[in-house]
Amino acid sequence: MCELYVKADPILYESRSRSMRICGVVTTLRLENQFWDILAEIAEADGMTTNQLVAKLYEEVMDYRGEVINFASFLRVSCTRYLSQRRAQVPELTVVARQIGHA
Repeated sequence: MCELYVKADPILYESRSRSMRICGVVTTLRLENQFWDILAEIAEADGMTTNQLVAKLYEEVMDYRGEVINFASFLRVSCTRYLSQRRAQVPELTVVARQIGHA
């Protein structure tokens, strides 16, 4: 089981910083490349750039919660929730993948 994880390309868990403007303030976010890739996928599906998506998520979480203690962690959790939701929407693919030994 662990082989799936330990054989991951190290570039996926290498961190990368990106500067962006959020609510008029230039800030830098540092996330692992895998999370930047997932955010780019979400943004593309919503017709936005990654920077636009991140700014929108920040604005929405601030509107809803009034604060966000660790925004980078919020983004990571958002990515995992997106993947879980996507998997739940296509359960038959998970079953088929297990049957042929790919999951």
